[in-house]
Parts: sequence; C-alpha cells; structure tokens
Amino acid sequence: MKTAIVTGAAGNLGQAVVKKFLSKGYHVIGTVIPDEPSIVQSHGQHFETAVVDLLNEELARQFIELVTEKLNVAVLTVGGFTMGDILATKTADISRQFSLNFETAYNVARPVLKQMLSQGHGRIFLIGARPGANMQHSTGMVAYGLSKSLIFRLAELMNEEAKEYNIVTSVVVPSTIDTPQNRLSMPKADYTKWVTPEAIADIIYYHTSQEGRILREPVIKVYGGS
Repeated sequence: MKTAIVTGAAGNLGQAVVKKFLSKGYHVIGTVIPDEPSIVQSHGQHFETAVVDLLNEELARQFIELVTEKLNVAVLTVGGFTMGDILATKTADISRQFSLNFETAYNVARPVLKQMLSQGHGRIFLIGARPGANMQHSTGMVAYGLSKSLIFRLAELMNEEAKEYNIVTSVVVPSTIDTPQNRLSMPKADYTKWVTPEAIADIIYYHTSQEGRILREPVIKVYGGS
C-alpha cells in the first residue's frame, strides 16, 4: 500500500486531500497542531493522525523518520495569511508569516526529501499562492506574499538537488479557495470563480497517478474561473 503524508489535515484543503488519497487506496498520515487533534474526522483504518508542532524542526524531523520506511507522496498544506501593505507591515509580521508559510514547509520538506532520495522516488507538493508567484499581486498583503515567494525558490532548489532521481517537487498555486471562512470574509464575491478544495485535491492526485506521473510540472496553477 502506498503512503501519503498530509500536513494541516484539519484544514479545508488538508481534509480534501486526505479524503482523495484514501479513496485511491493510500495509507494517509495527517498532521494536526497540538491543540486541534479532535477536529479531524475519522476516515477509517488507513488514516492516522499525528500531533506535531511543525514549527519545531527537530519534532518535524522525528515525525518523518518514525512515520514510515517508504513515502510515496507528501502534501504540505500548513500555512497562514495576513493583510497589510508595506507601511502597515513590521518585520515581526514578516517573521510570523515566514514561520507559518515557509518554516513549516521546510521543516517537513527537508526530511521528506532525504527519505525520498534514499528510496529513489516520490512526489512532494508545496502550496504556493499568486501573491508569492508575482509581487504585483502582493499589494496589501506584503508579509504573506514575501513568505510565499520562498516556497517557489525552495521547490526550485529541491528539484535541482533531486534531478537525477524520480522525485518531483511541485508548487500548487490556487486562486481563492472556496471555503466557509473565505465566503464569510468576502460575502459579495462571485464564488463560481473560486476553486474548491476538492478540485485542488483532484489535481494533486492526478500528478501522482499512472496517467499524470510523466508530468514534471514545477508549478501547477489552479485558478478556476479567476
């Protein structure tokens, strides 16, 4: 049985990814933060949760090393968001977003890459954002955009270091995700142009499937109608 790790399994996207990979016969291990393990619904015998503080590099490393001897897929969905233009953004705000969006990804991606290099194959998916891909989209969300921009650079470095192996790191770049939280914060938006967590999960799984594994896309844009 193939194994997938999903960080942020309690989130909207995390739960959609968990359900997708379970439906395709994977054993899925989902991480949750220390104070929210009860949020994740039971998904059956092939799903397990791990309470891990991904801001702690050593705990993240131990989690990856102990969780499995073979890892096929890792989907790293943990992150955070904040608004603020340059005048309103302090270095403390940037540091907080850096921790939430980059450190949590890097602390998992590094031991995951080590494991996949030892086995010679694997797929890693990082979650990017349009503001991180193009700073013109970061106006009004400076700290978020700067932190997400590093996700793209990390994927480039990982692909360079693993280019001799059957390992691909992709950055999934969604437009606005259709979640209850986003609908509440943007009640006048056109939800039909947003992309659902399930649609993103479908795209991620496709790139791991027999049909999609020939693709080595470093950036996967999931913009829906935006």
